[in-house]
Amino acid sequence: MEADVLVIGAGLAGLNAARRLEGAGLVPLVLEASDAIGGRVRTDSVDGFRLDRGFQVLNPAYPALREAVDVARLALRPFGRGLVVHTASGSRELVDPFRQPWAAGELVRASLADGAGTRALVRWLLPALRGRGALAALPDESLTASLDAAGVRGALRTEILEPFLTGVLADDQGATSATFARWLTRWFALGTPSLPAQGMAALPALLRSRMAARVHLDTRVDHLAKQATGWVAPTAGGPFTGAAVVVATDPVTASALTGLPAPRMRGLATWWFSAPQAPIESRCLQVDGSRRGPVVNTAVISNVQPAYAPAGRHLVQASTLLVGAAPSEADVRVHLEQLYACSTTDWTVVATHLIPQALPAIEPGGWRRVPTASNEGVIVAGDSSDASIQGALQSGADAAARVVARLQGGPTR
Repeated sequence: MEADVLVIGAGLAGLNAARRLEGAGLVPLVLEASDAIGGRVRTDSVDGFRLDRGFQVLNPAYPALREAVDVARLALRPFGRGLVVHTASGSRELVDPFRQPWAAGELVRASLADGAGTRALVRWLLPALRGRGALAALPDESLTASLDAAGVRGALRTEILEPFLTGVLADDQGATSATFARWLTRWFALGTPSLPAQGMAALPALLRSRMAARVHLDTRVDHLAKQATGWVAPTAGGPFTGAAVVVATDPVTASALTGLPAPRMRGLATWWFSAPQAPIESRCLQVDGSRRGPVVNTAVISNVQPAYAPAGRHLVQASTLLVGAAPSEADVRVHLEQLYACSTTDWTVVATHLIPQALPAIEPGGWRRVPTASNEGVIVAGDSSDASIQGALQSGADAAARVVARLQGGPTR
């Protein structure tokens, strides 16, 4: 079967690439190895609950998201505009000082920051708030080194920022690119993470609805072959041919198809619990500033988006790092009981998602480094250098622009 462009992978990057290629007048064809679109952005329905494949959120501030879909159609409900921090001495809901500057005084009164510490955090984040150019002009280093250099220290760092970023980056060592960590924190400062009424799978479904391109599911591509007029993707169902190829798979599969080095992947595990009552009323994400157990973040999801739970039940998520074997359910429950100050004996596990390749590790110097395959006409897309929904969508758009420039002429990006 022939097309102008073969798009390998129907995740966010692949779908957005196909949409943009179609908009440029080309005929893309999408080949997906699994039984559904979305890549890592999937939602399961279990006993009346909507369970995303691992804890995920959608930030409506992402510009690539607003360009790709009509965000209003997702019926988003936002998390609380702040963070609940638990320590051995108690719990406190902290309002985001970047959106409500008066809240910086609350951090000081709670002995979680002093004036110098708050100024240091602002100094650390300011290049990202100024924009991509200001941020890219800085030399990159590890997150830990950058916080040290900016003078971010004390409880503000150890009880708030580092526990929060551990769950966001799947990194408890501070080894992630500081440039990427700043860039991602920028979007938390500018927008409020939210959940769609139909689960995170609503996003790839909405992307799919915006294009006419054919999507072939259960169609695995193990290698690509060059021919005189372009490329052949052999599959069990027969060969597919195109003048160019966008490889928009997960980073490990992309490496196998293109020969590019694969990034290290970081793992996360999410436990989904059904509870008869909500343990708290807050819509905020919860973190343990004292780090007394394996849970890196937790939230009462049904407080945020009631459509995730059936009537009369509540949905609680608890996420941990996945390094080797997953923590035990017993250890997760003990930690949750410390955080919510209640028993979990009447909570039942709806599902557990173990995702060893949840996020690519963005090393210092690796943010938005555009991967280039050695084979002319093969373009790589995905979140391997910007591990976020914004990164996946933007990489798909950028890959499409490069293909259009190659096939139709014009500037590349």
